[in-house]
Amino acid sequence: MILVNELHVTRARGRPVTPPADRRAALEEAFLRQGWTPSRALTSADADRLSEVAAELHPAFAGDVTALNQALVRHAAVPNLHGDPPVLAFHGPAADLPDAWAADAATALAMVIGVGQGVRLRSCEAEGCELVFFDVTRNASRRFCGLSCQNRAKASAYRARRRA
Repeated sequence: MILVNELHVTRARGRPVTPPADRRAALEEAFLRQGWTPSRALTSADADRLSEVAAELHPAFAGDVTALNQALVRHAAVPNLHGDPPVLAFHGPAADLPDAWAADAATALAMVIGVGQGVRLRSCEAEGCELVFFDVTRNASRRFCGLSCQNRAKASAYRARRRA
């Protein structure tokens, strides 16, 4: 989700979003916010390729299984154990960073869909927002990426009802 929201979204929370000029710095900042440290140094070329991966994975949040299957094949997503101690990954030990992340992310999305939880992969329903999220509510009823979009949508609906 971080890849899609940081590198592919053009509208967030009702405002246009300009994709970052320095994708590498934007990704590093996003990873820092999440408390995640990559195992390999991220290069600008890696960040550019990850931007393509984000565009490739975005349709999966709308249920496009065909696009997700193509991403799994393109990035050679195959389960294997490597490292010491062994770690389960869905990319080969020699895969470059963008392919490794793409294979792991596509596999995670495929697993969510495959166990019947694909309805929890969502795009924000607020007008002017393309952010994606995983709905963790008990009854899978979340419609918005956050409170700001929910409040905007509800205020807009209220104003529309008052006009009518």
